[in-house]
Amino acid sequence: MEFYNLEAKKISGETVSMSEYKGKTIVVVNTASKCGFTPQYKGLEELYQKYKDQGLVILGFPCNQFGKQEPGKAQEIQEFCEINYGVTFPIFDKVDVNGSNTHPIFKYLKSNLGGFLVSSIKWNFTKFVIDKNGKPIKRFGPTTKPEDMESFVGSLL
Repeated sequence: MEFYNLEAKKISGETVSMSEYKGKTIVVVNTASKCGFTPQYKGLEELYQKYKDQGLVILGFPCNQFGKQEPGKAQEIQEFCEINYGVTFPIFDKVDVNGSNTHPIFKYLKSNLGGFLVSSIKWNFTKFVIDKNGKPIKRFGPTTKPEDMESFVGSLL
């Protein structure tokens, strides 16, 4: 199994193969609209705007598994991201990142980049970095701000 063989449904409903992002440095992040870390949307968008022309893509996956902090429907989530944070990077349909219904992308990422003590995701805004060859290479916890990842991400472009 490799990252590029996986697919996910965008918030707009269309299914996208991760192979569309071949050759790019990818940040996959589980997001939520009502979380203390929600302002990270701004930092993620700034990172995306600064480096998208150099091959960075950020993929946001809303998740309601932590404190029910993403209760909205697809349209509400999309509008929230655009209106409040000007998000232009791809946002996908709401997913589970832990448990029996874990989305295949997060199963794959957790199996390649386990967390501290256990591989499960502890909270919203856990960030996984995938290199240009589709290899997961680093996991950042929710407290790591996007701007604190910039030098690492920039070094991969």
